[in-house]
Amino acid sequence: MKRNSRLSLALHTLSHMAGDPERMRTSADIAEHAGTNPVVVRRVLGRLREKGLLISEKGHAGGWKLAKPAQDITLADIYLALDESLVAESDGAHTSSCSVENALYSRVTDVMAEIEQSLIERLSETSIAEVAGQAKPAH
Repeated sequence: MKRNSRLSLALHTLSHMAGDPERMRTSADIAEHAGTNPVVVRRVLGRLREKGLLISEKGHAGGWKLAKPAQDITLADIYLALDESLVAESDGAHTSSCSVENALYSRVTDVMAEIEQSLIERLSETSIAEVAGQAKPAH
């Protein structure tokens, strides 16, 4: 799953954290495991910290860990914390004198919004604990 590297990094990292939730992980360790740079890790995980999914501690024994139980963190929580969209979004700046183009634009924008909402609903059905193999699916 490399389509969105930030989402992929976040999901992968939190899935590993769910396996050992009390262990602090440094940005350098996560970056090495994920094949990226520690600065990228800090940027991505910082957004998750801002949304209450992770905590971080500075210093020699510091690092990152889950802020709450893995079964209470859904894939949708992670997706929404990153404030990104896998579905193409409207930029809101569409203007055209063609009524057909305007009608198409309006309908396609509505369909994309419905797809995005459906994606979020489906992601909310799975916890990070389930991905890590620690819990059974709710359905």
